[in-house]
Amino acid sequence: MPTSADFKPTPVLTKRIPEDRAQRTTVWYDQYVATGGYKTLEKAIAMQPAEIVEQVKGAVLRGRGGAGFPAGLKWSFLPPADGGPRYLAINCDEAEPGTFKDRLLVDFDPHAVLEGIAIAAYACQMQTAYFFIRGEYHHQAKVFQKALEEAYKNGIFGKQGLMRGASKLAVDVVLHRSAGAYICGEETALLEAIEGKRGWPRVKPPFPAVKGLFGRPTIINNVETLAAAVPILEHGVDWWKKLGVESTLPGGMPSYGTKLMGVSGHVNKPNTYELELGIPLRMLVEKHCGGMRNGKKFKAAIAGGVSMGVLGTDQYDAPMDFDIGRKYDVLGLGTACPTVFDEDTDMVAVARNISRFFKAESCGQCTPCREGSGWLLKLLTRIEKGAGTTQDLDMLLEIAGSMGLTPGTTICGLADGNNWAIRTIVNKFRPEFEKRVSPRFVPVYVSATAGR
Repeated sequence: MPTSADFKPTPVLTKRIPEDRAQRTTVWYDQYVATGGYKTLEKAIAMQPAEIVEQVKGAVLRGRGGAGFPAGLKWSFLPPADGGPRYLAINCDEAEPGTFKDRLLVDFDPHAVLEGIAIAAYACQMQTAYFFIRGEYHHQAKVFQKALEEAYKNGIFGKQGLMRGASKLAVDVVLHRSAGAYICGEETALLEAIEGKRGWPRVKPPFPAVKGLFGRPTIINNVETLAAAVPILEHGVDWWKKLGVESTLPGGMPSYGTKLMGVSGHVNKPNTYELELGIPLRMLVEKHCGGMRNGKKFKAAIAGGVSMGVLGTDQYDAPMDFDIGRKYDVLGLGTACPTVFDEDTDMVAVARNISRFFKAESCGQCTPCREGSGWLLKLLTRIEKGAGTTQDLDMLLEIAGSMGLTPGTTICGLADGNNWAIRTIVNKFRPEFEKRVSPRFVPVYVSATAGR
C-alpha cells in the first residue's frame, strides 16, 4: 500500500496557481514571461516538428479529457502535409458533471494553455487553432480572450510567424463559444459545431486526423493535455516518466505524469488538486480533501465524470490511474474529477438524477440513445417513488446494456456513459433498489404434452 509520502502535491501545471483558492489571481502575460513562460516555445521552435511529436509520444502523455488516448500517437496519425490547411481544435467544453479542472487553467494561467497550443500547432504544422469553450463559461471566455489578445500583441501568434517570426509558421487562434450542449464535448460533434452545424457526432471512419474540420486533417486535444506538453518539452521525457505509475495490467499502458483532480461532493475541502497519477482515492479524500464531511463514512464515488460509473463502498482504495476501468468495473478514469458520496446518500436518487441528465443531453440522432434514455428515466422515477417492480429492475439493466458504442448500437459514447452509470450503480448497490420495488413473478405454463 503506497504511503502519503509517495504522493506529495506536485505543482507542474499549477506552479503559478496556489492551492489556496483565496490566493489565486490570473497570471497575465508579463508575469507569465517573468516566471519562464514561452521559453519552452522558443526551445520547441529550435527543434524539428517531428522531434517534438516523438518526445510527446515517448512521454506517453495520455489524453486528459476522458479517453486517455496518447496525444503523441494521435499527432502522428496526421497525413503528410499537402499544402492545404490543417487545424487544431482545443476541447474546453468541460460539460461533464463534476468536472472543473480545465476551468482552473483558463481562469488563472491562460498563457500556459496558449503556449501548449503554440507548441502543438508547430509540431503538427497546423495554421489555425479553434479554442472551443463551454457556453456557460462566460468569465473564462473573457479571460482567455484577453490573454489571447496579449499573445497577439506580443507576437506569439499572428501573420509574422510564431514567437515574433522565429518560426515561419503563422498560426491564428480563434475563440469559439459553445451554445451549451453537452454532446459537443464529443470530438466530432465539436467539429460540427465549429462549422456552424447542429452538434451531431459523425460516423467514424474517417477519423478527424484524416478528415476533420472543413474536411481537412484536424487534431483535437483537451486543454490539460496541451498544457502538459509544455513541461514535457521543458524538463524532458525521463523527468516526466518519474511522475505517476506503471500499469499493473498485462500489457497495460502506463499512467505517467501529474493530473488535475477536481474533487466535489461530501468532502471537507472540495477543490482542484494536482497530484501524481496512481494516488489512491482514499488518500486523495482523507489527506488532501480533509476527509469526509461531518465525519460521515465513505459510500461511493464517481471517479471522473458521471459517464464513468461509480466506485462502490469496498473500492475506496482504488488508485486514480488509467487502469481503474478494467480493475474496478467502471468505464475508465475519465477526467479524474471524483464526486464523493457519504453513507447517507440515496443511490436510487443518484441514478435517477444521472439518467435525467443524459435524457436531456442526448442529441437524438441514434434511436437506442434517444429512446432508451427516456425509458431509463421513467423506470428509475417509478422505482424511486416505490411504485416499481422487480421486472422494472431487470428491464432497467437490459435497456442500459443495449445502448452505446460497446454493444455497437450508437455513433458516439454518450449512451455508454448512461449505460455504465446506471449499471454500476444498480449492480454495486442493488439492495437499495430491491427495497424500493415489489416482487413480480411471471408465471410459466408447461404443456401436458411437453417433451413428447
